Amino acid sequence: MDLEEIAARLGVPVEEVERVQRLAGDRPSAPLPAKADAPAMLDRLAVRPDDAAEIMAGWPDPDSPLWTPELRWLLDRSIALVRADLGGHGWLPPGPELDRDRGPAWRHLYVYAYLALVDVAMGYHREHGIAADVSWATLADLGRNLAIDRRMHREGWPVMQSWLTLHARGGLYQLGRLQHHRGDTAISLHIPDAGPLTPEAVSASLDEARAFFPRHFPDEHYTTFACGSWLLDPQLLEYLPEDSNIVRFQRRFELEPYEAPEGLDPDVEVLRFVFRSLSTPLDRLPRDTVLQRAAADHLRAGRHWQWRRGTFPI
Repeated sequence: MDLEEIAARLGVPVEEVERVQRLAGDRPSAPLPAKADAPAMLDRLAVRPDDAAEIMAGWPDPDSPLWTPELRWLLDRSIALVRADLGGHGWLPPGPELDRDRGPAWRHLYVYAYLALVDVAMGYHREHGIAADVSWATLADLGRNLAIDRRMHREGWPVMQSWLTLHARGGLYQLGRLQHHRGDTAISLHIPDAGPLTPEAVSASLDEARAFFPRHFPDEHYTTFACGSWLLDPQLLEYLPEDSNIVRFQRRFELEPYEAPEGLDPDVEVLRFVFRSLSTPLDRLPRDTVLQRAAADHLRAGRHWQWRRGTFPI
């Protein structure tokens, strides 16, 4: 098949298929784990039983009728695309967004790519002397994101499939409460949905990172921690108590002057992270927490949230 035929059968713009071919070229792919070993791997990656059952039902067996030639091509080349950037830390979509209602092969194609890359990522970690417990804690973000996507009625994965290429390439590490994303001179902080953001847990994670990166990436020299998030929006101070975890986290940072972000809607991100829904009407959003009430009331008043960036010295 040529690229135009692949794009037509996938129902995606030909430019997106051309991008995959350009970035992957004839570079090597990686095999999936043996099907018999997959349940144990999915368990280690914190994949819930309902998601694991779907993944196993759509497994790319050689004789599976679910896996058309164009899907097999995209799976192979998306693995190669991500593997070719092993060690990278930029944003990297692994391929075009697919129509996920067409079945488990379409719905989980990039999950299978991730599973094929687990051994690649683990090898990269071993080369850098990274302990297996850090590796598995990092890679287990797959299960968390699949659970979020299910909760969001399949609205979350288009963003998450690109996000998870950071983990597969060794660009991001879970160290305690926070995820730490390698960069040029700054370590970017990400806050997974993993319990309270207490000052003690944040400080412990930062201390771990201060030791982790010089030990495992001695050629990289970081001077600051950085974060870009709606959590740094000063407007939250209008709603949250002074001793809230979010306010105390926010006060660690010196904010950069505000600039509207390109390609990102902060209101949408607040809905995504606070409510895990992009389609619920504002007047029907839950109001169980102070943060939920603040997020909804702010939007219902016709106001908008900001995506702010901040830093502090390592």
